[in-house]
Amino acid sequence: MKSLRGEELREACLDDRGLAGDRAYALVDEREDHAGRVLTVRRRAEMLHWRATYGSPESGSHGSGSRGDDDAPTLTGPDGATWRWDAPGLVDALAESLGRPLSLRAAEGQQDRGPTVLVTFEASLAALGDELGRPVDLLRFRPNLHLATGMPAFAEEGWTPGSTVTAGEAELTVTGDRAGPCIRCVVPSWDPEGRERWPELQKWLIDKHENKFGVIMRVTRPGTARLGDRATAAPGHL
Repeated sequence: MKSLRGEELREACLDDRGLAGDRAYALVDEREDHAGRVLTVRRRAEMLHWRATYGSPESGSHGSGSRGDDDAPTLTGPDGATWRWDAPGLVDALAESLGRPLSLRAAEGQQDRGPTVLVTFEASLAALGDELGRPVDLLRFRPNLHLATGMPAFAEEGWTPGSTVTAGEAELTVTGDRAGPCIRCVVPSWDPEGRERWPELQKWLIDKHENKFGVIMRVTRPGTARLGDRATAAPGHL
């Protein structure tokens, strides 16, 4: 669900939608001067107080990556209460928590950069922590896919069209509009639960890394990626 805390998957389907189910649900701001705008963390960090998963947390089915076409998310509020997407009272609970009237929207393709996949790399995450002198929580960057490959840290900052990664059955490529190294917004400066800001993180990325972290890619060979699958990376060439 767009801008809420998500879930860590053991496997996922990658196809022409990007990662299946990614941001297929969203909150819409219904204030008179904002009507119709999708609400995001950039406008309301308290959205990170809420978590969304496919399947019921009680059933243990969430995280399996086995979302069906008719599945809808379950939301968990800051008080621990759980709500199905179609539950009476959910809209009122969200509106009270986030301080504005809201409506719910279900639609594929609500990613800011279209049907893309955000890929990050373990070498770069570890190196960023070394530079800053403290670990950096991966969840700040909200990736769809996080890979450990033999690629040097921050190599993806220079990736050009044609750069590829494989993860399990799937292949992804830097191709199309708005693909390439990811220019970050303010969101990673918030901790994953939206409680505290770390402004030095964004300042460091801007000063030392041209505000880049991760890479935006499109799926060029659909398939399933599973935790522990082999991953490879191949930079493109100008």
